[in-house]
Amino acid sequence: MKTDFRSAGLTASEYSAIRELLQREPNFAELRILGVMWSEHCSYKSTRRLLSLFPKDGEQVVQGPGENAGIVDAGDGWGIAFKVESHNHPSAVAPYQGAATGVGGIIRDILAMGARPAALMDGLCLGLKTSSRAAALADGIVKGIAGYGNAVGVPTIGGKTLYSECYNGNPLVNAMCLGTVKLDNIVSSRTALPGHLAVLIGSRTGRDGIAGAAFASSELSDDTRSSRPQVQIGDPFVEKLLIECCLEIHSKGLIVAMQDMGAAGITSSSSEIAAKSGTGIRIEADLVPLREKMEPWEIALSESQERMLLIAEPEHLDEIGSIAAKWQLECAAIGEVTDDGLFVMTSGGSTVVSLPAEMVGGGCPPVLWPSKRPSSETTLPDGGTGPLDSSVIRETLAAILRDPGISDKSAIYKQYDYMVQTGTVVPPGRSVSVFRVRQNGRLIGVTMEADPWKCSIDPFKGAAETFLKALRPLWLSGAAHLGMTNCLNYPSPENPENFWVLEESVKGLAAVAGDLSCPVVSGNVSLYNENPEGKIMPTPMVGVVGLFEKNLLPLEDQSASGREDIFLAGDLPGTLEGSLFARLTGNGVHEGRISYDPAKESSFMSRALETARGDLATCARPIAGGGLLTALSRICISSNMGLTLLLEPPEITPGLLFGEWGPRAVYLVPEGSLNGFLETWDGFPVKKIGFTGDSSLSIGDREILPVKKMQKCWRGE
Repeated sequence: MKTDFRSAGLTASEYSAIRELLQREPNFAELRILGVMWSEHCSYKSTRRLLSLFPKDGEQVVQGPGENAGIVDAGDGWGIAFKVESHNHPSAVAPYQGAATGVGGIIRDILAMGARPAALMDGLCLGLKTSSRAAALADGIVKGIAGYGNAVGVPTIGGKTLYSECYNGNPLVNAMCLGTVKLDNIVSSRTALPGHLAVLIGSRTGRDGIAGAAFASSELSDDTRSSRPQVQIGDPFVEKLLIECCLEIHSKGLIVAMQDMGAAGITSSSSEIAAKSGTGIRIEADLVPLREKMEPWEIALSESQERMLLIAEPEHLDEIGSIAAKWQLECAAIGEVTDDGLFVMTSGGSTVVSLPAEMVGGGCPPVLWPSKRPSSETTLPDGGTGPLDSSVIRETLAAILRDPGISDKSAIYKQYDYMVQTGTVVPPGRSVSVFRVRQNGRLIGVTMEADPWKCSIDPFKGAAETFLKALRPLWLSGAAHLGMTNCLNYPSPENPENFWVLEESVKGLAAVAGDLSCPVVSGNVSLYNENPEGKIMPTPMVGVVGLFEKNLLPLEDQSASGREDIFLAGDLPGTLEGSLFARLTGNGVHEGRISYDPAKESSFMSRALETARGDLATCARPIAGGGLLTALSRICISSNMGLTLLLEPPEITPGLLFGEWGPRAVYLVPEGSLNGFLETWDGFPVKKIGFTGDSSLSIGDREILPVKKMQKCWRGE
């Protein structure tokens, strides 16, 4: 059987490199395997150089990039393992299964570290609700996340959802999972030794998902139906059994390494363990439990779900098999770790694949794409910057509250069981999601952010602002950040302008990670997010994990119980470029310039943490999408209470009311805390701008919107 290297997904230069490394022609099975393992999805060949820019070390970092997930120290001998992964292409083709298996895959990445999956976050970039196709995709995606997460028993406690026409046929599904792990009992994928057995546990292997990694490394076609064989089928009930089975096996010290069988299945899991451990591995295809008759190369590349590869000493095989039988799971020793450095697969007593393990698991040559600054930047026309009258403010605020990116998301998260495991402290719909580490009682805060519009205007500062938008809510709630994970969602890197935007975005994320000591401990890259109708905007999705001090509850972002003073911490006007106001009005007013000031962010961070920890406010909310009035409206909507802003007419400008960017927040401060609050913020811009009370949002004596009207707008009524 012959295959052209191009049909395997390889370039002419890659095929030449393979022949040079092997000093021979690869056979059919080897070519198919290398085509998948050297795909963008598996090899990160376009971004390895860029990812090296990320700061990876920090005081709280226990495990950085290079394993299945990163781990940070959560105190008292326990850690949080976390990572975000994309399942974009599969979700565009088969939205329910694409999203569901994205959840299942990220859960297994956490499990592979020896951690118990404790919480999920979903980062969704969806098409406009007015598009029937986009609406159908969105419905299937949300149902897939709910169907898998609810059944497997891991709560989906929050996330990020935004909408744009560019995602109509290119939805983004970024699944993040967090788990708890004892720091002295972490599993590694680098500890295999010759003589150890490779044990497959979980579902039988079938043809679903073959070459799925290569499919995720190319543009989508018009006919998505032709791609459905590359989409995996998940079974969350089997995954639940797999979680409990693997954790029990691990708790008894029966394994030395563990790897999820995700993209490229048996090939990736086994070759990566061998490459990282400096060993070889031999897989016997005849020993793999199958659902149907399959060729050896199909067995090697199947992406059937709910499977894990365990590396164990031979004397533990019987006990592992007994535990697997108790959990009603398949278990088979399918190979052995060797000392020859080769990834070998045999079938019927013959060798069908023999490749250097490092060549398979990490040997793809990097690609250095040309980079070119876009000839024209994305901007909007200028407009007036003067004061706004009440009717314009009223209409604009109502439109912002109705915008799908701002409005009520409960129709989504009410489909999720976010209370399973009973560890959720702050549920979806808030600025920060919070769960409790059962083993030590500590609270963990999690945020997820994306802002493709800002990244389109200035990819460096836009990516930096995206990261900061994930950090600021944590600080306001009282949580100190521990580490970051990210998913870089971009169109084809082969376009020099696209690649320049990707480069600048990574530099922006890296700058914040270094300047504010928030290391990048894990992540994912998803390229080629485009189809014949167009490409997505640059969309880095950032997830940040923070830790609350012992016995400290989060400062709320939506409470008002009586007469309290409203303070704005930060610059009075924001910046309108890339703002929701600019998108809704077509008004790209240059009121306030885009900036990134790490010293100012650090100053904001320390004061925000001190305010929360000192109980100096009853409510704090970051000023982000939609600006100041939107942040205040969310407080009114949740508390069913109005407020009055004490602003002079010259101050009532678009930049003040609707501007975004930068470290800015609103606080509700009771009278007894005023002195302490002002002392804490001394030296940083802070201004009393109003007080709570009544039943409307007003500016001076002018009513803008009654609370009931705001609630209806936000709920889409």
